Amino acid sequence: NVDGIVCVAHTEGGEERTPNNLDLLLRTLGGFMVNPNVGAVLVLDHGGEEAVTNHMLEDYVEEQVYPVDDVPHAFMSLAGSFRKDLERAKSVVRGWLEQVDAARRTEEPASELKIGLQCGGSDAFSGVSANPLVAWVTREVVRNGGIANLAETDELIGAEQYVLNSVRDLETARRFLSTVERFKERVSWHGHTAEDNPSGGNNYRGLYNISIKSIGAAMKKHPDVRIDRVIEYAQRMDTGGFYFMDSPGNDLESVAGQVASGANMIFFTTGNGSITNFPFVPTIKFVTTTGRYELLSRDMDVNAGAYLDGTPMDELGRETFERTLRAASGEKTVGERAGHAQVSIWRDWKQTDDENLNSIENSPEPDGEPLPVRPGVPDVEFSFEAIKSGRGPVSDQVALVMPTSLCSGQISRRIADRMNERNATQGRVTRFVALPHTEGCGVSAGSAETIYSRTVLGHLASPTVRFGLLLEHGCEKTHNDYFRNRLEEAGLDPTRFGWASVQLDGGIDSVVAKVEDWFDETLDNAEVLEYEDAGPEALRLGLYAAGPISDDAARSLAEATLAAVNSGGTVVVPERAAVLTSSAYLETVLGDRPVENTLAYGQAVPTGKPGLHVMEAPTDHWVETATGLGATGVEVMLAHVAGHPLQAHRMIPLLQASSDPETLEKHAEDLDLVLDGDSHGWTDQMLETVAAVASREYTPKLFEAGNTDFQFTRGLLGVSM
Repeated sequence: NVDGIVCVAHTEGGEERTPNNLDLLLRTLGGFMVNPNVGAVLVLDHGGEEAVTNHMLEDYVEEQVYPVDDVPHAFMSLAGSFRKDLERAKSVVRGWLEQVDAARRTEEPASELKIGLQCGGSDAFSGVSANPLVAWVTREVVRNGGIANLAETDELIGAEQYVLNSVRDLETARRFLSTVERFKERVSWHGHTAEDNPSGGNNYRGLYNISIKSIGAAMKKHPDVRIDRVIEYAQRMDTGGFYFMDSPGNDLESVAGQVASGANMIFFTTGNGSITNFPFVPTIKFVTTTGRYELLSRDMDVNAGAYLDGTPMDELGRETFERTLRAASGEKTVGERAGHAQVSIWRDWKQTDDENLNSIENSPEPDGEPLPVRPGVPDVEFSFEAIKSGRGPVSDQVALVMPTSLCSGQISRRIADRMNERNATQGRVTRFVALPHTEGCGVSAGSAETIYSRTVLGHLASPTVRFGLLLEHGCEKTHNDYFRNRLEEAGLDPTRFGWASVQLDGGIDSVVAKVEDWFDETLDNAEVLEYEDAGPEALRLGLYAAGPISDDAARSLAEATLAAVNSGGTVVVPERAAVLTSSAYLETVLGDRPVENTLAYGQAVPTGKPGLHVMEAPTDHWVETATGLGATGVEVMLAHVAGHPLQAHRMIPLLQASSDPETLEKHAEDLDLVLDGDSHGWTDQMLETVAAVASREYTPKLFEAGNTDFQFTRGLLGVSM
């Protein structure tokens, strides 16, 4: 009776600063813990090094009287090595399995249903077929004492009159309207309006502005049903009725709030064929037209297009209501059978008013010129076995599957895993890599979109990538055609890359087969990899330091920097790296010259501009920083850590060194370099290990163990919509 053990990884709470979304984050995590579909829960934090901790969540659920004692649960902090922490977590979970497996299904009334209502990839028929069908079914659920939850605040702007045509009382109506106004205000602090919400796909499919889109989205509420309550994002629902929950139009972020509020099922309507699922709450997907249903029948549950073909809504509604009861009784939905899911919590927003908006919008871009460094090359030897490429000697040549949005991310990972499992490299690439992430849709345009597209292009054009393919979901803002245009603007030939679409290519199984065939054919026609010796002039190194760093360690990193840069190589340092606050590093490398950013976040080092570069880092979230660093063109990363070791980039190997005694005592098993004893040998030690990684002779420990991540920043003005 255990349906599965799932991981609910998310992007939030990992910075040093207290996030602006702290309250809703704690509500969401607490709500996940007590969702009726959860049999037991293990909550993990990073040992207290981040802004949001287990202790904070424990206090929150106690203060808010969440019934966590009804659920077997534990809070665990990562404290030792990655391997030991994994074993410790496995032991906790195994201890619950017998107890959870003892649960048995019992017959329950429909009043126990709590359904979250969502739409994504909407088209002109969403408000005609799929959304009215959902409204018909949820009317019956509410009549039987159950709950329905309508969300996506910005996707009701322009439809307020319809939403409020039946409402419990004046106070509820006022609360709904004030929630909408609050959403508009928060977006305005970041320089945006609700008109940023509709995607290019929405426009293409007839939803030309937010009002038209909202009128269709509002049809998920039946005219006979009133709005009973207006709640905050992830606020728990305890009484039957029809709820409105504040949330962004970002589908996955909105779903997470509904699940945290207690939803035990999701109705998801789609025009283009969104394949969205949540890890522990079944999703029933309704597609608006028969043609699209036939194209994606293996990934959709309900053909709402049957209404357009002549099936009466009452007949279709009764069939779907019965299907809902079967799903609630354990019959697997299409998404559950597919075995993939996505999670994204309402991401933090950086502004709390518009005071800084003008200065942020008008801040100058870095000029791409490397910083002048002190002359001279330290007396060190450095060489590695490089791979020959059209761009000169490189340290790796991978095949990259780049998803253009969150919803195609898990499919990209499935493809890369399958290709690696069958050892499909053919000696033409070293491995297959996918870079799943949470962006590409449901976020404001402007600077956040610029950052995102620039960083995607940086990875596609990385010296590490020999062959790349873009995998779209099909209804995102940044779809394949969007990236074809961005590639051309950047002077990159789109025909160099493969292109595939989950929706247009017929669903998950079809697109997986198409992508695998493309890589097989591409590799068949490619030359086998050849190798050559290379020196420091070919090195492209990302350099970072987390936590306090000693003068000895800083000087060793400085010597490594000069060894590469003054030999014609490239070193990129994120602006928040601790070495840039170390006088020992700065004096050795720059003398009395000031530090200035030379690269925007995710900007590739310009052709012909090797040397020392400093990359903008809008946040102190390490994974976001590493993602931007990976787009600059670096091929190996080296970090000095004081504290918990870092997660590695999914594509670029990260070497981790430490000279900090406490770190060495706690985390030596995860470190690649232990810097102790005479510091005069540390530079050689680091460069020798960098050379071993660049030669593919050594794989950094946590990179090999799979402790990796990838996440774009939204900068200072990105906001969910």
